Order: sequence, then C-alpha cells, then structure tokens
Amino acid sequence: MSDKTTTAPRTEPPSWGDTLRVYLEPATWRMLFLGFSAGLPLLLVLGTLSFWLREAGIDRTTIGYLSWVGLAYAFKWAWAPLVDRLPIPILSRLLGRRRAWLLLAQALVVAGLVGMALSDPKQSLETVVWCALLVAFGSATQDIALDAFRIESADTRRQAALAAAYQTGYRLAMIWAGAGVLWVAARAEVAGAATYQHAAWQSAYFVMAASMAVGVLTVLLSPEPLRKLLPPSRNAAAWLREVLVEPFADFIRRYRWQAALILGLIAVYRISDIVMGIMANPFYVDMGYTKDEVAAVTKVYGVIMTLAGAFLGGVLAIRFGVMRVLMLGAVLSAGSNLLFAWLGSRGHDVQALVFVISADNLSSGIASAAFIAYLSSLTNVNYSATQYALFSSMMLLLPKFLAGYSGKYVDAFGYGNFFTATACLGAPVLLLVWLAARMPAAQNADD
Repeated sequence: MSDKTTTAPRTEPPSWGDTLRVYLEPATWRMLFLGFSAGLPLLLVLGTLSFWLREAGIDRTTIGYLSWVGLAYAFKWAWAPLVDRLPIPILSRLLGRRRAWLLLAQALVVAGLVGMALSDPKQSLETVVWCALLVAFGSATQDIALDAFRIESADTRRQAALAAAYQTGYRLAMIWAGAGVLWVAARAEVAGAATYQHAAWQSAYFVMAASMAVGVLTVLLSPEPLRKLLPPSRNAAAWLREVLVEPFADFIRRYRWQAALILGLIAVYRISDIVMGIMANPFYVDMGYTKDEVAAVTKVYGVIMTLAGAFLGGVLAIRFGVMRVLMLGAVLSAGSNLLFAWLGSRGHDVQALVFVISADNLSSGIASAAFIAYLSSLTNVNYSATQYALFSSMMLLLPKFLAGYSGKYVDAFGYGNFFTATACLGAPVLLLVWLAARMPAAQNADD
C-alpha cells in the first residue's frame, strides 16, 4: 500500500555562511575587476560627458539628443552573434575566444577616450561625438564578451553573487569615471582663468584612458572559461543559422508565448532610472553645485550607497529569490525619482542632495543586482553572449530613445515635472514583474 503522505524532499536554502563564502571565490573577484573595466566607459560618454558639454555651453536640448550615443548599447545584439562564435585571428588562439574579444574591445575604448581628450566640444563637437561613438561601440562589445564570460564562469546558483561583484566593480568605476574625472579636471584648472578650460578636461580623459589598464591586466591574467563544444557546421548556411537565428529561436522555443512577457519586462524595467539619468548632471550644474560637491556627493558617496545596494540585492536574491527582489527594486527605483523633484525645490542644498542621492543609489543597486541575476537565468549557456546581449540591449532601447528628448522636455516643463514624469514611467513595471513571477519555470538552458 502506497503512503499517500510521502512528498518530495524539500530543498533547504543555503546557510548564511555558504551564501557569503561565494563572494571569496576567484571567479567572483575576477568579476569585480572586470566590472570596473565595464563601468568605466559608460559615464564618460553619457553622464560625465553631459557635465562637460553643459560647462562648455552646449544647450540642454542638444545634450539630450547626444545621449543617443548610448543607443550603441541597445543595438549590440546585432553583432553579438559574431562575438559569440567568430574567433579573432591569432588573438583567439593565444587567449581564447572570450578573452580575445575582451582585449580587442578594451583597445577600442582606450582609442576613443584618447580621441575625446584631444577634442574640444566647444570647437569641434562633431569630433567628440564620433570618438564617443567609438567608446560606446567598444564598451558595448566588451559587455557582450564579458556577460558571456561571467555566465560561463560559474553555475546558476552563483550568478547572483557574480552579478553583485560585477556591479560592485562597475560602481567603483563609476565613482572614478564620475567623481574621479571631475576631481582631476578641477585640480587641473588654472586658478583665475575662464570657468570652462578644455585642458583640464583633456587631462581628466587621458587619466580615464589609462585606467582601462585594470581590465586589460585582468583579462591577461584570467583563465578562459570552459565552454560546451557544439558540433561543427556542415556548410555556410548552417553556420549562419547557428550564429544568427538559433540563439533567438532557442529562447522562443523554451518560453513560447511567455517570451513576449519576459521581453516586455526587460524593455521597461530600468526605464525610470535611465530616462532620468541623462538630465542629472545638467541639473546639478544648473542648480549651482560645484565639481567638487558633485564629485563628493553624487559620484563617491552616492556610488558607495549603490555598492551597498548591489551587495544587499545579491544576498537577498540568493536567500529569498530573484523575483521578490526584482519587485522591491522596481518599487524603490520609481519612487526615488520623486525625491529629485523635491530636491529641485530646495535650491543649492548639499544636505538634501546627500539624502536624495543615498536613497536613489541604494535603490538602483538593489534593482541592478536582481535584474542581472534574472537576465542571466534566462540564457542558454550555448548562446550566452548573443542571448544576454539581446536582453541587455532591449533593456536600453526604449529608455535611451526616450532619454534623447529629456533635454527638450526639461526646457518646456522644468526639472520638477520631468522627474515626476520619469517616476510615473515605472508604474507598468510593477504589473509585469508580478505577472513574470507567476510564470512556470522553463527548462534550464544548460541542462
């Protein structure tokens, strides 16, 4: 007679000791340094560049449109299949496919940053834009290879910890590319000279180019991750199908109609933060905050709070599950934008700035760690670079497009209305997270 009370054994959550011990593993530390390399270029072609352009007298509407340089990140899925499968002559044989692409991408970033340093936006804005595009392209390519490198470096259970380490390195780089570049530029200014001095920004961007050495050395000293070997293609048509079609077809096969819900969630999850972020630095300039104040509060203290949020988000995701933390991050990210509307009514108030930046960056860190872990869980390890590039590209496409009109919106309606509107953009995210959390799990890609 069968025992009807028999149930499947319960899977106990890992202990707090086991959870925290993951952060001491070599793969986690590598992601810390590679996260730094990934985070360094982003602000230098978006946030910090907008501060530089505003100080050089470029109008807000033009700054908003120039944020479309960031769309390079939104279209990286277009060349992700090549990064996923195409070897680089000689370099791939010496380093392995992932490390070869990482090194090539880092070289493009360095070249673009040097070009930006040598150009003055007040005299040759077009040259600055083209160099910024080169940085963005190299940075997006680095992201493709790095996301695949991360996913292939550890099992699914460790992905949240790797994501948190990646975010930590990323945010440390943002301190350096945000506060560091302002601090270097401020120190390089000649006292008593004009407010805008191109030589000061030139020195700062040269220092940023040299800082990419952190990522280059990490790539050279890291082992190439093990990859599942796929059978060789019979002909060119089969190769093109495997490279260009199969990564996307695999995702649709695994999730079927649920793929539309997942892609919708990915497309809007970070919309509040990204649209608001383009006007943050022009807002600080227009509110009268100095380079040193912005560096100290928003780029150092604020990013430290983001690190705390990323660590907290990674731990909570391991302990309580990604979807719960994903919902928490969505609520906090949208709500924190309302604090910027309040800050705009305070005038030049450094203490209020500290409070707002603390809340906003803590929320962003929690949301980012959970979101990266969620995206990683959706990928098939055989197509990790291509599929993750698709997901992270979709995350940026709509927000970056809308952000291009942010300067025009501020000019028409003011900063207060702009920040309130960006908070409202986060409302549909809550429904999509709630629906995604109730989806049955698809077969794991690396089974």
